[in-house]
Amino acid sequence: MKLNKQNMQKQTQYIITAIFLLNVVVAFSQRKPTDTLDTGVIDVVKPYTPSISDAFKVKETPSVDDETTETKKEVKYNIFSFPVASTFTPAKGKAAVVEKAKPIKLFDNYATLGVGSYTTILGEVYLNHAISRNETVGGYVSHHSSGGDIEGVQFDDNFSNSKLNVNYSSQMRDLSWNAEVGAQHQMYNWYGVPQSQITQAQANNIDVGHSFFDVHLGGDVSFEDTYINSGSFLFRRFSDNQGSGENRLVLKGKVDVPINYEEISTELKIDYLGGELDRIYSVDVPLEYGNFTINLAPTYQLKQDDLTLNLGVSLAYLNDRPSGESKFYVYPNITASYRLVNDVLIAYGGIQGDLIQNSYREFANENPFVSPTLFIRPTDQLYNAYVGLKGKISSNMSYNFSGKYISDRNKALYRTNEIKDGVLAENDYDYGNSFGIVYDNVDTFGVSGEINADVNRNFKLGLKAEYFAYDTDGEAEAWNLPDFKGSLFVDYQIDDNWFAGANLFYIGERKDILETEGSLTPTTTEITVLDSYFDANAHVGYHINEQFSIFGKVNNIADKAYQKWQNFPVQSIQFLAGATYKFDF
Repeated sequence: MKLNKQNMQKQTQYIITAIFLLNVVVAFSQRKPTDTLDTGVIDVVKPYTPSISDAFKVKETPSVDDETTETKKEVKYNIFSFPVASTFTPAKGKAAVVEKAKPIKLFDNYATLGVGSYTTILGEVYLNHAISRNETVGGYVSHHSSGGDIEGVQFDDNFSNSKLNVNYSSQMRDLSWNAEVGAQHQMYNWYGVPQSQITQAQANNIDVGHSFFDVHLGGDVSFEDTYINSGSFLFRRFSDNQGSGENRLVLKGKVDVPINYEEISTELKIDYLGGELDRIYSVDVPLEYGNFTINLAPTYQLKQDDLTLNLGVSLAYLNDRPSGESKFYVYPNITASYRLVNDVLIAYGGIQGDLIQNSYREFANENPFVSPTLFIRPTDQLYNAYVGLKGKISSNMSYNFSGKYISDRNKALYRTNEIKDGVLAENDYDYGNSFGIVYDNVDTFGVSGEINADVNRNFKLGLKAEYFAYDTDGEAEAWNLPDFKGSLFVDYQIDDNWFAGANLFYIGERKDILETEGSLTPTTTEITVLDSYFDANAHVGYHINEQFSIFGKVNNIADKAYQKWQNFPVQSIQFLAGATYKFDF
């Protein structure tokens, strides 16, 4: 109550003071003004210059001098705590356990052995040993043979193919190199005697065996951080049991040539080929052949965003040894690719050409029933123009579709040698049971499509199809070239132990010629058509443990003795069983 009386006294004093001031103001406002007004002259000495006084900033939080607000009351409180009974006991946490797959043990060596129908033997041994951290030595031996016994064949039809190879490799800080030496022996038979010539051939007791021998020595080297990228060499001696043979030496190098702060990738190839064949088919005269080629292919690569463009040219020099003639060739070497939609859709194309070196060995490997009477000359491929689309449909499926147009001069075509009837037959391959080579200008148009799918880690599938159309210049047909090719492969890892797979091939129709030359009758010529064929092969296997596994194979499941080459049927359905052993030293 004392505080309230003091406040009332102060308020009373404020009211009395306010009334007094108000009376004074009223009194001054009622005073009468004087009747006269003093006049004078005002001299302006200088113009008026206004000035602005300094402003003061109002504090956001003004201070209040008040005893009531300044006095803070002390708050006192107490906390009363008491235990609460609980029966919940949390379990201790444990880290999640990730099951790790057992790492697959990789072995450096393996051996395979299999036996099957037609007295087939298949064997292979591969060895690899690390001498030191940077040096390894290895090699392999392989053998594949069969007793033949093809239904309807009257002559020996067995074959064998054996290989031996030893290699050494070394990796250093700035370079790595490899050297190898190898040998190969192949044996085939000219068993494809036409029905009309079987009696005569048996009467002459022909020996249809034809063997090939191959010895080679080679090596390669790769450099790091230098303008010289790589180099290689290969020397090969190839011969047969008919007195024919050839030597070939190939030297290759790749360098980057700097020009105005740009690098031109340049490939250099030197190729020497020389050989002598048994004879000309129609004349008993040895046939010598050989040439020397130099190829130089500089290329400049341009990359910009999604475009990759390779601009180049291929230069080739040819010296024909028997004739002594020389010739110079120029080919385009341009390729490009453009990513339309990242890796989903990539467009690519190019136009290239080359001087292709043909050899007796390459012909014999592609068609083991050739006679040792072949004319050997290079193929002048004017251009190979192609366009296509490729990419990925999904993360585990890819595709590739393309079209091409190839123009070849002196393209090699296999054609059945003419039949020498009666007394004209002098050699074991004169009965229409061998093949020769003819050369012609051939233009090839082709389209192809390919799809590959990795359905999962254990299942893979691939499908490919190709269609061809040919235009020849001198020959009536593009002999023994198919109009269609198709293939399908499947690889399936069923579980940790079982695995299986299959390969299917389809080859379209081909055309060949059957020509007969008689001593008393005129020469006859007949174009023949070889039927298309389908070949299906499958295999299955079981891993007994990480080192030992067994397998079984079935070839030519359709059980058709089709003819890959005219008058040369193949074995019908074939069975093979074997085992593989992996090991380390």
